[in-house]
Amino acid sequence: MTELKRILLVDDSSRDVELTLAALEQNRLANEVVVARDGEEALDYLYRRGIFKLRTAGHPAVVLLDLKLPKVDGLEVLKQIKGDDELRAIPVVMLTSSREEKDLVQSYDLGVNAYVVKPVDFHEFVDSLKELGLFWAVINQPPPGSVKRPDDRR
Repeated sequence: MTELKRILLVDDSSRDVELTLAALEQNRLANEVVVARDGEEALDYLYRRGIFKLRTAGHPAVVLLDLKLPKVDGLEVLKQIKGDDELRAIPVVMLTSSREEKDLVQSYDLGVNAYVVKPVDFHEFVDSLKELGLFWAVINQPPPGSVKRPDDRR
């Protein structure tokens, strides 16, 4: 039975979500991508509460996390993930447009696994996501409990 790795994409920009999903699809990464539009929704997904309370147990293989989010910002989401014994092993990639050094430093201080600045050019964006997707969703071995079998429900 084939095992698929789940990606949690957290981004409030509809354009960036569409580009990310298109790039992942274009590169034929067969992973399920769950989209959260703000930090609160991302935490609801991870803690299986709210609209996600009935999803199947297990964690994403990677979280692609925007920095500037409504309700709960990306740094706070990162802080909660890395501060929780059950969630801390989940790889988190900050996928953001911020080039500010303070954001980079804070992200690494909180335990981010990678910090990627979103390229402005569409083709560069697609290439960056191809590399990210291939590494985190195909090559990297995720922590236990993050693999989804095709017959599992969310």
